[in-house]
Amino acid sequence: MGRGDLTNAQWERLKPLLPPVSTKGRRPRDRRQVFDGIWWRVRTGSPWRDVPERYGPWETLHSVFRRWQIGGTWSRILKRLHVKADADGTIEWEVSVDSTVCRAHQHAAGARKRRSGDTDSSDGDSLATEPDDHALGRSRGGLTTKLHLAVAASMQVLAVVVTAGQRADGPLFTEVMDRIRVARIGGGHPRTRPDHVIADRAYSSRKNRAYLRTRHIPHTIPEKRDQTGHRLRRGSAGGRPPTFDRERYKRRHKIECRIGLLKHARGVATRYDKLAVRYEATIQLTLIRQSL
Repeated sequence: MGRGDLTNAQWERLKPLLPPVSTKGRRPRDRRQVFDGIWWRVRTGSPWRDVPERYGPWETLHSVFRRWQIGGTWSRILKRLHVKADADGTIEWEVSVDSTVCRAHQHAAGARKRRSGDTDSSDGDSLATEPDDHALGRSRGGLTTKLHLAVAASMQVLAVVVTAGQRADGPLFTEVMDRIRVARIGGGHPRTRPDHVIADRAYSSRKNRAYLRTRHIPHTIPEKRDQTGHRLRRGSAGGRPPTFDRERYKRRHKIECRIGLLKHARGVATRYDKLAVRYEATIQLTLIRQSL
């Protein structure tokens, strides 16, 4: 077992979550070896061709990673881990929302522009969900991608939205919140509503606060200074100031810690994937590995 590979206990937790093995064609490679090889590439940020030979042919690892991304396998495994964690009562539903910018390597650029009806001719991958800009933005720091996250107080990442690095945080708030969806064992409506939401001033807007009120979600979001001044100038028409619990707001540090842990994987901290859907699968794989 190499450094970073799954332990026996971790493999026993992961094995039941993997898709069934096909009985047709050649006998598939050892799945534990394949998973460890894919994780080695994500953990180190190395090119696929540099994955050590002990994990098997790099073409096989890349093919499995891509095929499971196309079929939604990585997403399903992560969701099943959330379902189990919620059933065990380990998810604390106080959710913090924030974003982080990840530098994009020059190798992440160069994907062709998507046109209507385009598919990836190499594997039939529908690019309908691939953004036109491939979630790449250019600033003084170069190419960047931004991750918008919703993190539970128990450190589970419940939602991720990948955008170009120059996108503002506030307008993406509702999209991040709408992606929180944890199914329940035995059926029924999935849980989508946190007990409380914490966010910084970047998310302070009338639209976001109205969204939370509509869903009856209490929140702790500090008011921007210009918004405070505008409200005061309007007098009684400006309404009451939003409530703000300074002690509860201190617990927002958990999302900062979780972002730091996520970026321990160099394939996440620096984006090497040309397609945003591939990069999102890289993030999902990292969250799976860190949840085992």
